[in-house]
Amino acid sequence: MAGTLQFDLVSPERRLASFAATEVQVPGTDGDMTAMEGHAPTITTLRPGILRAQGPSGVQAYAVTGGFAEINATSISVLAEKAVAVEELTGTVLDEFIAEARELVSVALPEDKDMAERTLNDMLALRASAGH
Repeated sequence: MAGTLQFDLVSPERRLASFAATEVQVPGTDGDMTAMEGHAPTITTLRPGILRAQGPSGVQAYAVTGGFAEINATSISVLAEKAVAVEELTGTVLDEFIAEARELVSVALPEDKDMAERTLNDMLALRASAGH
């Protein structure tokens, strides 16, 4: 299929997705980005948010808590700290993500406090965007 790139999403627990996608929207730490065929080589960190991939069976959406994405002209590989298909995302799962983020804020060193608080705020925004 012309105009596609190989999309792979893995977490430490499992491979969540592997298919040809026409575009992948990534919640990057420095801002959201969309990867498409022919994209310039890029490595970016992820913030908590919703990753969306347009594939042969429509848009597949996944909640990610962070990680990395490596993008090139023909593929995007996402290595997520934690990832859950949006249809499997429950209030309980989100509560666990938020509790972990709150714990990180409480133990963060002063120089890491801003990043930990930003992660917590992103987790709370993820909950709101997921409708839970």
